[in-house]
Amino acid sequence: MDWQLLITQMLNGLQLGLLLFLVASGLTLIFGIMDFINLSHGSFYMLGAFICSSITAKTGSLFIGIVLAVLVVFCIGALVERLIARKLYQNDHLDHVLVTFGLILVFDTLAHLIWGSQGRIISLPDSLNGQINLGSLVLPSYRLLIIGAGLTVAIGLYFLVTRSRLGMRIRAGASNRQMVSALGVDIDRLYLIVFALGAALAGLAGMLIAPITEASIGMGNEIIIIAFVVVIVGGIGSVKGAFYAALLIGFIDTLGRSYLGDLLALFLSSQNAETAAPALSAMLIYILMAAVLAFRPQGLFPPSNS
Repeated sequence: MDWQLLITQMLNGLQLGLLLFLVASGLTLIFGIMDFINLSHGSFYMLGAFICSSITAKTGSLFIGIVLAVLVVFCIGALVERLIARKLYQNDHLDHVLVTFGLILVFDTLAHLIWGSQGRIISLPDSLNGQINLGSLVLPSYRLLIIGAGLTVAIGLYFLVTRSRLGMRIRAGASNRQMVSALGVDIDRLYLIVFALGAALAGLAGMLIAPITEASIGMGNEIIIIAFVVVIVGGIGSVKGAFYAALLIGFIDTLGRSYLGDLLALFLSSQNAETAAPALSAMLIYILMAAVLAFRPQGLFPPSNS
């Protein structure tokens, strides 16, 4: 076995899982606390990438670009909650789906008008554009930064949710929204903070991945489906569940694409294995979701266990 390749793929899976967690953590809180289905959550992922690319190009600093872009996306999320989402909380889920799908089209069109149809590349500084050599193992510096940033945010979010007064209200809201409101908590303010925080986290994920893939119109539409899978597998409203489910799905997706063909080749001809492996690897996370829905529909880590 090529251990260097295996470790590289494990790191890629960890990176994907942490990026999924940044998107899914806000989505699960919005869904769990507000009972609001926000299909446009992936648009914040896209906006974060584009806004970061513009600020980075102006300032010449990726760090400044990320910090300022997070604040901008937080404000955009707050505006969307205040002007649009808040008017829909009492409506049924079909209205949520229709309106937020419309928001996807609006954000995609605005991105096209502001940044054009071509993708935008964020250039990495020289300090992040190299590699770290650990013996025979060669690791890209920026991918390690993404993993470090993702773990840092995950730890910070853990302490926010489990150790702060705001986190106590968030957890209570995820378990029983009516009781929180009856106890005198300003539910509108809580909703605003949770929605905007979720938008900022999704935007941060877009900023981190943009130097690798580029910022492109519709990029959020590709990740939002997987983020919903993470929410369902982890448990709606559970940040801990989103974290573990995101890592699990990240590893399954990455390792499945890398090694499923070799595994199938033990039972099938090489041609059939090569044909079946891509389709099956794409299905693995949905098979996992189906199994969770069948045997543990509340998710692996529902909010009451968070």
